[in-house]
Amino acid sequence: MLISIKCNVQLVLNQLFTVKTTILFVLVIIVTSCGPSKLKTTDSPAHLLNGSEFSDTYFKGLLVIDPEKGDTLVNINSKKYFTPASNTKIFTLYSGITLLPKQIPSLKYLNQDDTLILQGTGDPTWLHPFFKDSSAIDFLKNHKNIALHLDNYDGGRYQPGWAWEDFDTYFSPELGPIPLYGNVITVTQNDSLMVTPKLFLEHTYRGTEKKRRDERSNRFFIPYTLDTLQIPFITSKELTKQVLGDLLQRDIKVIDSFPDGDRSTYFGMASDSIFKRMMHESDNFLAEQIMLMASSQISDTLSFNRAKNEVLEKHLKDLNHPPRWVDGSGLSRYNLFTPESMVAVLHKLFSEIPRNRLFQLFPYWDESGTLKNPGESSFIIAKSGALGNNYNLSGYLIAKSGKIFIFSCMNNHFRIPTSAVRKEIKQTLQAIHESY
Repeated sequence: MLISIKCNVQLVLNQLFTVKTTILFVLVIIVTSCGPSKLKTTDSPAHLLNGSEFSDTYFKGLLVIDPEKGDTLVNINSKKYFTPASNTKIFTLYSGITLLPKQIPSLKYLNQDDTLILQGTGDPTWLHPFFKDSSAIDFLKNHKNIALHLDNYDGGRYQPGWAWEDFDTYFSPELGPIPLYGNVITVTQNDSLMVTPKLFLEHTYRGTEKKRRDERSNRFFIPYTLDTLQIPFITSKELTKQVLGDLLQRDIKVIDSFPDGDRSTYFGMASDSIFKRMMHESDNFLAEQIMLMASSQISDTLSFNRAKNEVLEKHLKDLNHPPRWVDGSGLSRYNLFTPESMVAVLHKLFSEIPRNRLFQLFPYWDESGTLKNPGESSFIIAKSGALGNNYNLSGYLIAKSGKIFIFSCMNNHFRIPTSAVRKEIKQTLQAIHESY
């Protein structure tokens, strides 16, 4: 009788071991699509998956953790540095949430005698093509005399490492302290050509030029057929003065220095509205301006580097692998981040922000890319990041049980279609989703 009981117990244990081993093998098979396989024997499961001609031709990294238990499910090249592309926006999101108030600072001002003296904070929403926010303009209309200080921005038109040939593309507007209309002209075709801001209409021409704007002047070239087109314009102090003066219907004085005195802040839109747009649309302009607004909370000077240093030195000083972080959007190929650092920041967001708020800020993702209308079967809430020959995905994975994992899957230097890389990422995350 005792021998029979022992045999039955051993049988059950063997069956349990077989089930766990099978799940483990499935994970190993699919996870190796996001990392180089160490299994090279011709009869191994990993060999069957990695037998394609491109399996070992690019650099892959994956880290998956259980934030509640602190366990690591998968760790492949997580300490190696990758070009993150728009995964950089995860760090920008953390910076904005950490440094900015619930309502964005729209401008700083000082009343002196009968004049309102103002300077920008980098707020990108002033008449932005999407937000169309006019609250700051309405505030200024209540003041007869306005003096404008535009020398508090410490930076260039673009960030280091941006592609210079993108100067006429919608995703590369110039940066600055008071962006107006998103620093782009918006062209639409109705009965006639409509250009916003209107002052650029006389500088807009029909043509078949390859570029939509002169590289060094605000002359724009529009195709003969179009729906809606956005083209960055070249900013300047004089242009800001002119556009703002037209909006307010009064002369504005530009001053070289801001006088001493206690400054007040005018607050604009809800910060989360900008964070969400930045993450869901991967909006580079919003990402860069968020970093400038963040710096306005620690200094009168708007500077990406000031905001970055504040975050890295005070709020992320425990990162094991400090990033090379040179812009807020990820357009620069100079950026270098590890999957471990990505997961660390995602973990901080997960720990510090209510779940319903956090998961509204991040988009849902599937093999086809970011989902505009996620369904009930959607289980990946993550930010993608793509540059030529690079594709990364970092965020949160909801298992069938409802358990949540944090992951970062980074893929650099591939020569295969991006769709194939997205497919491998989906297979990997699907296996984890199904197994827990």
